Amino acid sequence: MDTQIPNVRMDKWLWAVRIYKTRSKATDACANKKVLINGVPVKPSRPVRVGEAVEVKYPPIIRIYKVVGLLERRVSAKIAVDFVEEITPQEELDKLKRHTTGVFEYRDRGIGRPTKRDLRAIKKLKKKGFL
Repeated sequence: MDTQIPNVRMDKWLWAVRIYKTRSKATDACANKKVLINGVPVKPSRPVRVGEAVEVKYPPIIRIYKVVGLLERRVSAKIAVDFVEEITPQEELDKLKRHTTGVFEYRDRGIGRPTKRDLRAIKKLKKKGFL
């Protein structure tokens, strides 16, 4: 019996390999042109082929996944990694790290909102590059 599934919809594959949490989110992403193959937006019903590079827009970056195998049903995360390979360039991942770093300042729990004086001190530290 053949273990490969001949035709798997794009939205089902994205959901099965755990790129999206639900199939409806995968379908919405395809419909909103956030999933690309060769720079061309794909429909949710487009069949996936082994060896293709699937680009998924996760603002502020674009993640690139290589289709290693086809899955139609959702499986455990340990098994799903055998069917997809992330080939996102390191520059994109660094861009994500830069985007998330320095957005929030650390404040101890329970001390309340910062006062005007605290805000001025935070602004001064940010200006000097410490935060």
